[in-house]
Amino acid sequence: MSLVRPLTRPFVRNISVAATAATLALSLAACGSTKGEAAAAADTDGTTHVKIAVAAGDSYPTATIDVATQEKIRDELPKDLVKSGKLVIGEGALPTGFPPLAFVGDDDTTITGAEPDLGRLVAAVFGLEPEITNATWDNLFVGIDSGKTDVGFSNITDTEKRKEKYDFASYRQDNLGLAVKGDNQLDFTGDPAVLDGLTVAVGAGTNQEKILVEFNDKLKAAGKEGIDIKYYSDNTAIWTALESGQIDAYFGPNPGIAYEEAQTGDKFRTAGTYSGAGASLQGLIAATVKKDSGLAQPVADAINFLIENGQYAEWLKTYNLTNEAVAKSEVNPAGLPLDNS
Repeated sequence: MSLVRPLTRPFVRNISVAATAATLALSLAACGSTKGEAAAAADTDGTTHVKIAVAAGDSYPTATIDVATQEKIRDELPKDLVKSGKLVIGEGALPTGFPPLAFVGDDDTTITGAEPDLGRLVAAVFGLEPEITNATWDNLFVGIDSGKTDVGFSNITDTEKRKEKYDFASYRQDNLGLAVKGDNQLDFTGDPAVLDGLTVAVGAGTNQEKILVEFNDKLKAAGKEGIDIKYYSDNTAIWTALESGQIDAYFGPNPGIAYEEAQTGDKFRTAGTYSGAGASLQGLIAATVKKDSGLAQPVADAINFLIENGQYAEWLKTYNLTNEAVAKSEVNPAGLPLDNS
């Protein structure tokens, strides 16, 4: 797959030749929007056969998830939205995408990934046609602000600052992961003591670097050896260093680690996850709508329908993201505080 492996969310800092190809594909896709290309026509009983991981390559075999329109939830929607017949789903994946969450598939056309696919599943619950739009991260929010985009499914973290302008319906934990070699039995549950004396790679200037430095400070304050923190210019260098034993672990965004594992089989494994919000709060990724638009509750109800009926678990499993499951979608749950937004 000629896809970019990003070091940080939402964008990659160093673009390779493969990234250039992916950028071109995403740019072409962004010239218009894709209307329901990943969902078959609904059956007469209102069941839609939603194809996910479309054109995403062998690492994510296409799955078909059946979703029946839920009239009770559909009735919660604003009348103008129902009348339009479509749900406009916003992605902030330009210029390079961030697999496995949102990227252009091997067909160089389809915007695929966990985020747009959950949007397609929610649209099926509503009985609406999904229309995927792709933009830069900033323009994703411009689209929501203007009303041109109904809902953003784009790895958006729930923060108290963003709640000033938007409403949220949570659907995934916002986690960091600790990647190790496949034969390493290290078990990381958030206790920095297991990292003492290890060499760990992390992206410079990232949230995970901040947390790893805090871990290191705690260890040294306790008289321990501490963590040997290493920085690399791109993801390829990190995975090469991990495979060769130059580093013991990599601390980075859990979805990116899940993607690498899917690409490489048992070469690497996740030793554990840690909330991107830190020890005191479980960070959450949420569907994002314009404040007081009336959409947050029906989106949460649609996600909860998918959770209760198994489609949500199948979606997560397809993208190797089961370790980010939530038990329930909540409207405007506690988000990252203002001093950490």
